[in-house]
Amino acid sequence: QVQLVESGGGSVQTGGSLRLSCAASLSSDCMAWFRQPPGKEREGVARIGSDGSTFYEDYVKGRFTISKDNTQNTLYLQMNSLKPEDSAIYYCAARRDSFCRLEPAIFDYWGQGTQVTVSS
Repeated sequence: QVQLVESGGGSVQTGGSLRLSCAASLSSDCMAWFRQPPGKEREGVARIGSDGSTFYEDYVKGRFTISKDNTQNTLYLQMNSLKPEDSAIYYCAARRDSFCRLEPAIFDYWGQGTQVTVSS
């Protein structure tokens, strides 16, 4: 069982930055960030594989950066140039298998989420 604890959410103005962290109790071959905007379904943000390969959804590409500290089992999401439409609950997810795609259904473990609010 992998436990995930997110932190770093908060409120910022348009154009601001936030850095989310996700502390994992065990290492995982595939980790990702998802988000759920108010009144909408959960959607993918970015994922990182065991080889360090990354994938971003178009709506965050060039603004967000996913990274992982393997020595600390910690996942990060650096979010720059934030927009009001980035407002959501952000979730960290992990999968023990190396097959890594940004699809919620394949992830085995989820954090409790952290709120990000971007005001105009």
